Amino acid sequence: MASSLFHTLNISRQDILTHMLDLDATSGNLANVNTAGYKAARSNFQEMLDGQVKQGSLLQASQLLTTQGTLRNSENSLDWAIQGEGFFSVTLPDGTLGYTRDGQFTLDAERNLVTASGYPLVWDGAIEEGMTNVSVTAGGVVTATDADGATVEVGNIQLTRFPNPSGLAINGDNILLETDSSGAAEAGDPGAENFGTLGAYRVENSNVDLAQELTRLITLQRALSMSLKAFQQTDTMITQAINLRKA
Repeated sequence: MASSLFHTLNISRQDILTHMLDLDATSGNLANVNTAGYKAARSNFQEMLDGQVKQGSLLQASQLLTTQGTLRNSENSLDWAIQGEGFFSVTLPDGTLGYTRDGQFTLDAERNLVTASGYPLVWDGAIEEGMTNVSVTAGGVVTATDADGATVEVGNIQLTRFPNPSGLAINGDNILLETDSSGAAEAGDPGAENFGTLGAYRVENSNVDLAQELTRLITLQRALSMSLKAFQQTDTMITQAINLRKA
């Protein structure tokens, strides 16, 4: 019986850990429900078996839900949204590349296009001093108004896609990283085969389903409470069995 009780205790412990990890993912989704371009994450668990005996479950992987977020209009010409497949590429502080769907860009002091976190956009072009009304076409051509009031082309933007975008790793600051699961990055022009298009004065909303995430949060809280009670009750039974044996 002691072995059976310790087995139950271990399963309860493992269930508590998995519920807490799932709560972290759900809480992250809820915290970013209003974050532009954010992609919801889902925890994938695998049942652990020792022969035919269940040993609980283990977090196997975190998966991104890469469905398209709704688009809303903006009054800022540097708000660019992707309609379809692809990511913006940005340069991280360590020199590596990160990927994001958040196209709310600004110009820094050196006239670089940067994200809200200050990561420079990877693109082919430059915006000179005095240029205004910077915008982008559906095909990725960046335009601006020069000092003479003429609209000129100043460069081009490519998008990046992955064979399995749901396998990208979350890096914080709404940045994703390439992994073995995502496959190698592939760059291409917006509007080309398998690549989405760009839209100026547009913002992609988060794809988090608020109602679904709230329902899941309540379900997880109840499941965690049940696992905690099972753990506490099993621990009490083990303690009582030990004390009876000592007596």
